Amino acid sequence: MKAMEHRGQEQAAAEPQAANYKLQCVACATSYPAGELRYRCVCGEVLEVAYPQLPALTAAEVDARWASRSFPYQSGVWRYRELVLPVANAHIISKPEGNTNLYSVGSDERSGERRVGEFADIAQLWLKHEGENPTGSFKDRGMTAGVSQAVAIGARAVACASTGNTSASLASYAAKAGLRCFVFIPAGKTAFGKLAQALAYGAVTMQVAGDFDAAMSLVQQVANELGVYLLNSINPFRIEGQKTIAYELMQQLGWQVPDWIVLPAGNLGNTAAVGKACRDMLQLGWIDRLPRIAAIQAAGAAPFYASYQTAFAERHTVSAKTLATAIQIGNPVSYLRARKVIRSHNGVVASVSDEAIMQAKAVVDAAGIGCEPASAASVAGARLLRQQGVIGANERVACILTGHLLKDAEAVINYHLEGDNPGANRPLPVEASMAAVAGTISRYL
Repeated sequence: MKAMEHRGQEQAAAEPQAANYKLQCVACATSYPAGELRYRCVCGEVLEVAYPQLPALTAAEVDARWASRSFPYQSGVWRYRELVLPVANAHIISKPEGNTNLYSVGSDERSGERRVGEFADIAQLWLKHEGENPTGSFKDRGMTAGVSQAVAIGARAVACASTGNTSASLASYAAKAGLRCFVFIPAGKTAFGKLAQALAYGAVTMQVAGDFDAAMSLVQQVANELGVYLLNSINPFRIEGQKTIAYELMQQLGWQVPDWIVLPAGNLGNTAAVGKACRDMLQLGWIDRLPRIAAIQAAGAAPFYASYQTAFAERHTVSAKTLATAIQIGNPVSYLRARKVIRSHNGVVASVSDEAIMQAKAVVDAAGIGCEPASAASVAGARLLRQQGVIGANERVACILTGHLLKDAEAVINYHLEGDNPGANRPLPVEASMAAVAGTISRYL
């Protein structure tokens, strides 16, 4: 009983004080109350969470929490709670998430994982694997914050448009919170591994005749007219949760800043979140400089890259088509947020072909790490930037892997069974005899 009382006191002591924060337009800086049910400014642009002054939190404090087993600090999101969402413990919906591995895969490593660094020609390379979150993608970091906010404001139902990972994550967290969940997916364009999760977790799943952008337009209308809480990355609290990818990356590196953070870019929420997190850490004194950020798009879904090529003089949209379905987005919601990050971090935007993405994926998979196709865009992009001389020979690079290998098992099977793809590992037919098996094995020893 005393132990339970102590734990209750510990949790009560951990409750954050009410924070002075607001929602602010990324375009015109108009402000709104943080508790207002709003996703866009009256000018039409998206909002972000803004603090007149960041909550006081030191790197030493979050280092101490890293070893904690108490709620909610065992989560790799809520360890940084003052910078994520100042909500009461009773409202936190956590699985827990985060605490994902950071793999050292540079070409100077001794393990078999060095093949990734050799492929990219980068000696000091890390892979931050967000596919190790509870539902298999980085979305869980944003969803724990977003669904907790939904609970805090008394929402009855939540919704999202999704190419797969968002719907899987929202369905899981909504189930834990006891909220009705509606997901809108583009018909025929969602990997089965992701669709299976949304169905299994009980979401009301609607297949929209059209692409992701059509589904996104529809779900925003539903949220505005039916009062369902929207949890795509247009929701500013999603971005606050996703910031913790960068917080945790820096913590795992001992607060030593890599020269580059390279990440896949679809709806651009992660580009926005990672940049915002780095600015937070610099302001708080956790790091001493900003890393450069590279946002990598698939060539068939590269509107942000098209805008970057004109120094962002024009905002482009495209009809997106790529094997990397998680970033198959032609009109990214977080365009302005991400543009600010690229400019303030001396960043770059690049695009890579589906062939380059799948080749990079095969290398990551063969290293025993594995990832979904969209994740491998970061590795393919790092390799391209190294070949172009944008990334220097001695620079330290961290790539973000956004989703688990089994999110898109069909892509894996097709790559290895169809055609003559680099690194393909086709199953070998063999007779059911010891002699035949021994003959086959002998060719590999």
